[in-house]
Amino acid sequence: NMKLGGLGPDYETIKEKVKKLKLQKEYSRQINEYNMKNITVVQRFPAKPQVSSVSRQKALEYAKKIPRPKTFTTRPSDQEGKEVLPQAPTGTSLPQIPSLESLWNRHEKEKEVVAAFKSLHIF
Repeated sequence: NMKLGGLGPDYETIKEKVKKLKLQKEYSRQINEYNMKNITVVQRFPAKPQVSSVSRQKALEYAKKIPRPKTFTTRPSDQEGKEVLPQAPTGTSLPQIPSLESLWNRHEKEKEVVAAFKSLHIF
């Protein structure tokens, strides 16, 4: 006396699954309420023990001992037109950088030479 599958939905198995889901939801609701009551009684996180800031003090001391990078400070000069050239460290030979005035004079002379060439149509 066996019942074989049919074409329509099986209402008995659906009712069993729905009943099982309702029992699961009720159980989860009860557990949730129980946990909420226990959490309100006990603090969520225990207080953190006070740790002395030894590592921070060591880090601050280390930071004080590190040599700071040297910053270049500009000195207020009496003559604004002249440019202050950086000094090379002793023992190194660097080529002398021409001043702005000498470069400007050279530029003016070269402009005159170019103008002369243009007037002669050689350029």
